[in-house]
Amino acid sequence: MPRRIVLLVTSPRLPTGLLTAAAWDLVRAHPVHAAEESAQATALRAAGAPVTVIGPDPEALVRALATSDTVVWLAGPTGDQDFARQLGLRLAREPQLAEMELMYGSWDPPGARLLDAVAVMDRLVSPGGDPWKQQQTHQSLAQYLLEESYEAYDAIAENDLDALREELGDVLLQVVLHARLAEDLPEDEAWNVDDVAGTLVDKMIRRNPHVFAGEQVDSVQTIIDNWERIKKQEKSRDSALDGVALSQPALALAAKILQRTSRAGLDVALPTDDSLGATLLRLVAEVRLAGGDAEQALREATLAYAKQVRAAES
Repeated sequence: MPRRIVLLVTSPRLPTGLLTAAAWDLVRAHPVHAAEESAQATALRAAGAPVTVIGPDPEALVRALATSDTVVWLAGPTGDQDFARQLGLRLAREPQLAEMELMYGSWDPPGARLLDAVAVMDRLVSPGGDPWKQQQTHQSLAQYLLEESYEAYDAIAENDLDALREELGDVLLQVVLHARLAEDLPEDEAWNVDDVAGTLVDKMIRRNPHVFAGEQVDSVQTIIDNWERIKKQEKSRDSALDGVALSQPALALAAKILQRTSRAGLDVALPTDDSLGATLLRLVAEVRLAGGDAEQALREATLAYAKQVRAAES
């Protein structure tokens, strides 16, 4: 059997010592070396797998093969890419010395980089971080939340998925920043990003009983009806219009209020005067009854006009 050097990589975002069964078999059966002390090394020693610190020295690791046909390199939190490259070049010069293998002892769980986003934001808002972010409030940031959301909307409208990925990151930045600022509120008012995520998780579970509670549904419309019914029970609202975002653009606001009114089964006459506002509201109602989207229609017409303006400029 050829001698081998196994580079053991673990996720820095999981608790130390949380390894796969194959990784535990490896470190318990063969000598383990590392560049420096770490929490992972401490956890391995506590479980009966000695770890020897030899520094980032490929030659020292090669010499360790004299006493074992397999040696393990416990990579640091960043994966020790420079060391792996140096070791690979060393073995390329004398390939008969050993084969180099890579083993993942643990993987980042889905959403692991969200933990990084939270950690980075904490650094920025904490003392010694970014003075601008430290001076912000929920009120001063409100405009940016809208702007970033509109930019994400633009990316969707343009079917630019690469841009959408970036713009959603900017929206996420706003969410994480608001949550971090809320941590510094008075103790009886403070909340954090886990509270935000926890509220969202609870809401998704409650409002999707067909997924989480075995409720039977026969159509997508039933799912929508269940969502609205559960939402109404949660909010204990007195009006069908409670919860409508009043800060949204006027055309979208009109469409939403008309939708809520219809869904509630209310028959409320539209204004009949000739004012501009009343005329626009009636027009939005007509578009909605025809299955259209007044906000989107005006947006498309305006953007087409903007192209004509640019063409005239050139």
